[in-house]
Amino acid sequence: MASNQDQEHSRPETIRGDTPHIPYDFQDNEKKHTSTGVLEVAVDVPIESYIPDGGLQAWLVVLGGHTSTFAAFGFINAWGVFQEYYEQNLLREESTSKIAWIGSIQYALVFMPGLLVGRLLDQGYFRVPYTLASAGLITATFLIAQCTKYWHFLLCQGFFVGLSAGVIIILGLGVLPQWFKAKRGFVLGLIAIGASFGGVVYPIAARRLIPIVGFKWTMRILGFIHVFLLAIANLCTKRRLPPKHSQTSISLRAFTNPPFAFYCAAGFMAFLGLYTVLTYISVSAKESGIADDFAFYYVAIVNAGGALGRGILGRMGDRFGPLSVIAPSTFVAGVLTYAWPFVTSKGGLIAVGIVYGVASGGFLALLGAPTAHMGDLQENGTRLGLFLTCMSLGALAGPPISGAIKDKTGSFTLVGVWAGTAIMLSVVLFTLARYSQLRGWSGKA
Repeated sequence: MASNQDQEHSRPETIRGDTPHIPYDFQDNEKKHTSTGVLEVAVDVPIESYIPDGGLQAWLVVLGGHTSTFAAFGFINAWGVFQEYYEQNLLREESTSKIAWIGSIQYALVFMPGLLVGRLLDQGYFRVPYTLASAGLITATFLIAQCTKYWHFLLCQGFFVGLSAGVIIILGLGVLPQWFKAKRGFVLGLIAIGASFGGVVYPIAARRLIPIVGFKWTMRILGFIHVFLLAIANLCTKRRLPPKHSQTSISLRAFTNPPFAFYCAAGFMAFLGLYTVLTYISVSAKESGIADDFAFYYVAIVNAGGALGRGILGRMGDRFGPLSVIAPSTFVAGVLTYAWPFVTSKGGLIAVGIVYGVASGGFLALLGAPTAHMGDLQENGTRLGLFLTCMSLGALAGPPISGAIKDKTGSFTLVGVWAGTAIMLSVVLFTLARYSQLRGWSGKA
């Protein structure tokens, strides 16, 4: 059962709960204390007027979000190393495309539950699903150690890890706009940096530990890292606003808003191509003649660049607007996706990996920000969920299509063309979303 705080009901226009302070502008309005001591302000003002944009609890939520994305998204961002290891060892009899389905299901399930999980968040449910998903991710990581066949890995590392990580990430992103407004892009960037740090630490740890302690104990060690990080996340992260109830369980009326519809289409197209480089850069490096002992580092290099991009571009999103940053940064990622198959030198691939990580990190840092401006903030969980669900379909199909092209052609040249074109189409749709949001070209959106 959800906690009492999660189940509180209140009128949509009433501000209540653990708001750190009430603005003095409203001191003359009617106020009263309930029997529980919760302050109610019976004044019909936008609920965003009470977003604290700081304070101890708000920054603890950021810390919890950072550690949760480190564990959940960071582990998934390390998939490129597992793709390479499975191709050469545990699943060497399987095709590249078939193995890629494990990683694609992970990516897709990070976002696919968004519609359901976002709706639950709007209705006041947070603590129970967040804790259960944390336990699920830890359990799944320990179970991977026991996997020996393809379907074992598909079930544990594909479905179980992906679904658990998805619930953690969606809930964490969904509560953040309840605590920050003016600094929203900046703190989203701080949280997203956790995914990059995890994407650096997990692949290096896995690669170094496997020869020393073996695959099974490597996965168990990674599982214990999850325990530590997710314990912090569960202690620090909480929702703040009262639930928003409506007559229907799921509403698609958000798609009647043109900016939101364009944004969802853009997310789908972006993820058809955006994870291709991260998934296959280590494999392509080895095929270019780069030593195996160094090739695996390219996944970490891309994620390190992503950390830089998430921090810088997240802050730029606050100044210029998230869509104003997402479109150009994604354009750069598309250009580099085209170029990646033609770069074969060690130094050249390092440069591509870093810049690609910075550029793609802008979208991944800010993807939760635009939906908060496209309707009622108390329904942002549902809107964010709809967007993530659309995006997940691209994440599901993209890497396997790229793997199939590689298997068919024997090179990554057409893979880069396919993935780069998908990303460029997303740039057009991001631009249309911005234009329709502003109803023009100038402004902050």
